[in-house]
Amino acid sequence: MTENTARKDERPPNIASKPPRKREPLKLAVINQNGCTGCEACIIFCPVDCIEIVPGVDFTQFQQLVEVDIERCIGCALCAKNCPWDTIPMLSYAEGIQKAPELTLRSVCNQKSASDSKTETANA
Repeated sequence: MTENTARKDERPPNIASKPPRKREPLKLAVINQNGCTGCEACIIFCPVDCIEIVPGVDFTQFQQLVEVDIERCIGCALCAKNCPWDTIPMLSYAEGIQKAPELTLRSVCNQKSASDSKTETANA
């Protein structure tokens, strides 16, 4: 399996307690949070419950986003097909791990975000 370099810390207990996937998928769903409206349409179609709600700054239902837990995604593409805003690209697994931090604004799965990527680039 390709190592998940998009993760910066351990997954929170409530997310880590969900059953792991059995093998690495060919494709990986990565939500482009720059275009996500938090409508939750993708959550309804995900068969493995790997899409998490990322609450807004002050209120849970205001300015919320969603995030794919890339360690649980099975690559079925149902979320991408049913996203009304076309903000879920299906990428090869290695490319998804690489691009996830660029497309993530906020994370509840302790994955790297765009701000983490900028910090790493500045420190290099």
